[in-house]
This record gives sequence, C-alpha cells and structure tokens, in this order.
Amino acid sequence: MTSISAPPALIGLFGGTFDPVHNGHLRMALELYQHLQMDQMRLLPAHRPPHRDTPRCSSADRAAMVRLALADCPALTADERELLADRPSWTVDTLAQLRQELGSEVSLCWCVGMDSLVNLHTWSRWQQLLDHAHLVVAARPGWALPEEGEVAQWLQQHQGDEADLRQLPAGRVVLVQQTLLEISATDIRAQVAAGLSPQFLLPEAVWRYINDKGLYRDHQ
Repeated sequence: MTSISAPPALIGLFGGTFDPVHNGHLRMALELYQHLQMDQMRLLPAHRPPHRDTPRCSSADRAAMVRLALADCPALTADERELLADRPSWTVDTLAQLRQELGSEVSLCWCVGMDSLVNLHTWSRWQQLLDHAHLVVAARPGWALPEEGEVAQWLQQHQGDEADLRQLPAGRVVLVQQTLLEISATDIRAQVAAGLSPQFLLPEAVWRYINDKGLYRDHQ
C-alpha cells in the first residue's frame, strides 16, 4: 500500500519593531495564520531596524511585551533571533538563516502590509527575498499593487496565489485581503506621553507592563 506523505509545513513570519506590539499587529498575524491554515506563525521583533528610527524601548522591553501579548494565544509564537544578533535586522539574512535551519521543503512566508511592499526597493538585497521565502502581503480592500517601477516589474514575474504557498517552498508574492485594524504604535506612544490611556488598543498585559515600567513617558 502506497503511503501518502504529509504536505510540507507552512510557516508564517511577521517582523517588526513592535514598539509596542498592539492589537493591529496581533489581529493581522492571527487572521493570516487562520486564513492560510499555517502550521506556525512567528512574530520576530527587530533589534536594530535599518529603515526606521531607533525604537523608543530597548530590545529587552519590546521582546517582553511580545511574550506577554502572546501568552494566551497558542497560535502565535515569538522568535527572538534578530534580538540576539549584533547587527541591523536585515530581513534577507533572517530568511537565509531560517531556511538553513528548517530545510529546503518547508514553505516560509514573510508577512508584510501593503505599505512595506510599496517601499520594498529600499530593503537590503530585496530581490533575493524570494530565494528563501514567499512574500505574503496583507492589503485592505481597495488597495492596489504598484503599477510601475522596479517593484511592479518584479511583481509581474513573481505574483502567485494562495495555493502556491503549499506547493512551493518560496518564490511567490501573494496578496491577501484583510480588514486591518487602524491602530498605530506611533499614536499609542503619543497617547502615553500625553498622559492618556491606550487601553483596548493593545493587550491588557502589555499596557500594564508599559505603565508599571514608565515606558514612553516624555522623560525617556
């Protein structure tokens, strides 16, 4: 009797500064995990993000907040590898490391928002990303892919559909429509600095951590 082998694992990867992690991040990650029937969804806090201002909070505090946020959600896990590297958090390097660890058959999906896709040409070695993983783009209804420029030409060559995520280990850009929550870490930091409460924009455990440690106050 011929045995039927199990399909390769499908692993989602969602990077960011998470300064702080909030419900918009978490809801996007969970919806992608469920919609695409992923085997894992990992959140990867960046240590030294090369394309953004230096995070207001330390890597240790941001990692602690991610762990608190995920404590009651077994579908999502934290991967702190970028915090352990004393270098800028280049996505292509992280993906190459994960590919080496997990093997050639596992399907890796680096998950981003449409705003990141539009600026993809500013990333280090961005055209090599698909050598290691798929790019899953979460878009609001009504948003469109870039129509001109080098990113648009690259998309024409590599755009695929959701079925490709299970059939191939890497190499496709897949657009997934989502109803994204309009929550901003910048706005949360501004509210805290002004003495206001961001409660219900982020997990209660994360808000308690921010409050207890006095994070994002004007004196920082």
